[in-house]
Amino acid sequence: MKRIISILIENKPGALARVVGLFHQRGYNIESLNVGPVFDGTYSRMSVTTRGSENDVEQITKQINKIIDVIKVADLTEGEHHEYEFILIKFNKLKLAEKIQKILKPLGGRMLEKNTKVIVMSAVGSSSDIEIAIKAIGRGNLVELVRSGSLGLHEGEKVLTI
Repeated sequence: MKRIISILIENKPGALARVVGLFHQRGYNIESLNVGPVFDGTYSRMSVTTRGSENDVEQITKQINKIIDVIKVADLTEGEHHEYEFILIKFNKLKLAEKIQKILKPLGGRMLEKNTKVIVMSAVGSSSDIEIAIKAIGRGNLVELVRSGSLGLHEGEKVLTI
């Protein structure tokens, strides 16, 4: 089962490596990893997407909590949460532009570049919506694709903060 683990961590050299190393030591694959500074840059927020049972993820979150630089850890998929991905796509068939714009419109699709050779667009949506859009466009029509991986927040009042 897909799991999104959110980690608030001190923004120090080696902190990311320790978390990633723990996944490696335990034999878990990281499907996506996003890290960015929050607040005043003293802390970073990590979103790690992996697959595993509830017990597996519980064990890994307990181990992550033991890392000295980690402030808080939460498995977002334990409860209601918001999850989104960002994509950038590049394609070279100008005649496909209208079709692809229609596919990406529900995901807030925006054209970032259009010239005689390529079109670059962006979109934001759930992982499943992004996957559906990519399949509808057809991988053969894409010159290049980049996905951010999952980013998420708890729904409602529940927060991951200091």
